[in-house]
Amino acid sequence: MGFEPPLLSVIIPVYFEEQVIDEFYHRLKAVLVGLKPRYHHEVIFVNDGSSDSSAEILRRLCEKDLSLRVISLSRNFGHQIAITAGLDHSSGDAVVVIDGDLQDPPEIIPSMVEFWEKGYSVVYGVRKEREGDNFFKRLTAKAFYRLINWLSSYRIPPDSGDFRLMDRIVVDVLKEMTEESRYLRGMISWIGFSQKGLEYKRDARHAGSTKYTLKKMTKFALDGLVSFSDKPLRLSSNFGLLITLISFVAIIILVINKIINPEATIVGWTSLLVIILFLGGIQLISIGVLGEYIARIFRETKRRPLYIIAEKYGFSDGAKDRRLKKKPTSS
Repeated sequence: MGFEPPLLSVIIPVYFEEQVIDEFYHRLKAVLVGLKPRYHHEVIFVNDGSSDSSAEILRRLCEKDLSLRVISLSRNFGHQIAITAGLDHSSGDAVVVIDGDLQDPPEIIPSMVEFWEKGYSVVYGVRKEREGDNFFKRLTAKAFYRLINWLSSYRIPPDSGDFRLMDRIVVDVLKEMTEESRYLRGMISWIGFSQKGLEYKRDARHAGSTKYTLKKMTKFALDGLVSFSDKPLRLSSNFGLLITLISFVAIIILVINKIINPEATIVGWTSLLVIILFLGGIQLISIGVLGEYIARIFRETKRRPLYIIAEKYGFSDGAKDRRLKKKPTSS
């Protein structure tokens, strides 16, 4: 019986990338062909509800390349969920996750494979340079990683992203983690195993514009902070305790002052109003933090599927024709 080379799966979430798909595919394919005959490969594109021509381009590529798989979701479920769908359908001994906008160069994959061969279960990309990112984005990214590592019990490597290689054992554990609010780079850090960072230069987008708006980045950051730490809850309660102690000391001082000098007039209505507004703001923030955790519990209890597949192409289980079934129309 002949030796069967390991299978390398590559997962690419796609959202409005019609201008980039062809170039990305050819660059990725050149890299994967270069790994033959040591490795077989499969390429899994996950179309995350794109309404441009991304789905048609992927279908066309799938018809020409037997190693290509395409999953089209019924709507836009988000970047992390699209990656999850790809992981669920991957078969590789090692799995690479990479965005399709060519900011993360596919040419780094062979170096990741080398570290995997040395025994590392996870090889994650570390953005040494971030070409095309403005000062605000670089600053907020650095601040976010420092903040989340301060709040979380599990260290998430600074300046890392979702571009990484994972051993099958890591992917299988991830598939068992079915929480709705997903922050994959944090989940992978939580899993453990031997992990290695690989520095690279992150390029500017090949074409098109970023799909990560400020609103999406804020939600993503909130998922990371809330999903991997209960410290915000403890900080709000600790801060409330501190304010209570300060207030108690202030009350004692005011009472003693009134006893010693009963003729004195209590002044400072402006400062009193400022203090009341400050405490009201702290209370609202604390309620908001608590509400965020409760909302996530509420969503988790529904146990809805993480994603819905509209159609799949290129899978060996006959999934090419497994599309979202429509009810027959009555004549």
